[in-house]
Amino acid sequence: MELVDKIGVIYWSYKESTEIMAEKISNGIDEAGAKAILVNVVDFDINTIDSYYKIALGCPAMEGETLEKSQFEPFFKAISGHLNGKKIALFGSHGWGEGEWMQIWENQVKDLGALLFDHGLTILGEPDKAGRRRCVEFGKAFAEF
Repeated sequence: MELVDKIGVIYWSYKESTEIMAEKISNGIDEAGAKAILVNVVDFDINTIDSYYKIALGCPAMEGETLEKSQFEPFFKAISGHLNGKKIALFGSHGWGEGEWMQIWENQVKDLGALLFDHGLTILGEPDKAGRRRCVEFGKAFAEF
């Protein structure tokens, strides 16, 4: 498998919402003809980060519109130095607010020199049928980015 064909979909999920989003985004990537590698952040080998040309990162909003602090934030900090020039998509669910955490996260990714795909995909609560379809379409579009 060539580097350009392999797209990492790396996520952390508090309940199931962001995990469902990650699965559907992976489905869309695969439907577009690329190969999604779906991995929960707790199982991800950070040493493999450079083997991905594109990465979709998923984390729900936590505690006042922030990234999850015990698992995801340390992971994100660890890979930050490897994102320059990579194509990155962001996604996550939230239970309140307007998605401020996503705007902050988008700016962090841009500041690292990554090529941010569109705006981060946010879904309030668990994705319903329409939300799941949005995730698949997001994955397809990211594969073609």
